[in-house]
Amino acid sequence: MRTRLRFAVAIASAMLTAGYARSASSQDNIPLPPPNPFRTAAPAANPSETAAPPPNSFKTAAPAANQDEIPVPPPNPFKNAAPAPIPSETAAPAANPSKTAAPPPNQAQTATPAPIPSETAAPVPNQYKTAAGLWQEVDDQGHVGAWFLFVEKDGLYEGRFVKMFKQPGEQQQFQTCQKCTGDQKDAPMLGLTIVKGMKRNGNRYDEGSILDPRDGTVYHAQMELSADGQQLSVRGYLGIPLLGQTQVWTRLPDDAIAPADIPEESVGPASTRE
Repeated sequence: MRTRLRFAVAIASAMLTAGYARSASSQDNIPLPPPNPFRTAAPAANPSETAAPPPNSFKTAAPAANQDEIPVPPPNPFKNAAPAPIPSETAAPAANPSKTAAPPPNQAQTATPAPIPSETAAPVPNQYKTAAGLWQEVDDQGHVGAWFLFVEKDGLYEGRFVKMFKQPGEQQQFQTCQKCTGDQKDAPMLGLTIVKGMKRNGNRYDEGSILDPRDGTVYHAQMELSADGQQLSVRGYLGIPLLGQTQVWTRLPDDAIAPADIPEESVGPASTRE
């Protein structure tokens, strides 16, 4: 029995071997069809599925997802990124100069005010306390008539011509006092003393006389010096002061005329002969 089974198995093996041989032989003779590119070739990667999304310039891109999985969409920079700070809310406000900077000092409040000369400055001392000095005589029409030099002599003040000016319409100037009397008869006009014997009482001068060389008339005279010493009121009158006439003379600088050009007191020829 065993022998028959072994024999049957051998026959079956031989038959299978022969069948495989014929099958292989027939396959060698049948041409193989061209490969189907759509079946055998590896499918092309879908860019929308496999390609990594472009990196976000505002934020580091997430790593590419597995091709077998649904790609994760790139993050929305406007949704996930931290919003930029609003300067008006987060930035420190610029300092307002009107609030933070110290205002410049008000000169009217902090600086020491300049003293007003009339109130704080010491007054300039009046160096002209008397009528002594040079004076300019001006008539009512504003014409300068002459310059006078006043000096003190034996406690009394007197004034003489030191410079004369030609008047409008005047034909000629008198060179000598032809109408004068005494030792002033025909005396030169320059140097002629016309104010004499003025007695000082503070700023007032009284009990003197003034000569009009044009006609030789001698008038009573009064004078008054201004508080600042710059003006001299000269009044000549006959009888009573109320009926007289006043002229205001102005002081000249002491160097208005050179000392060498100041004429000496003049006297007439008769007095010289004596």
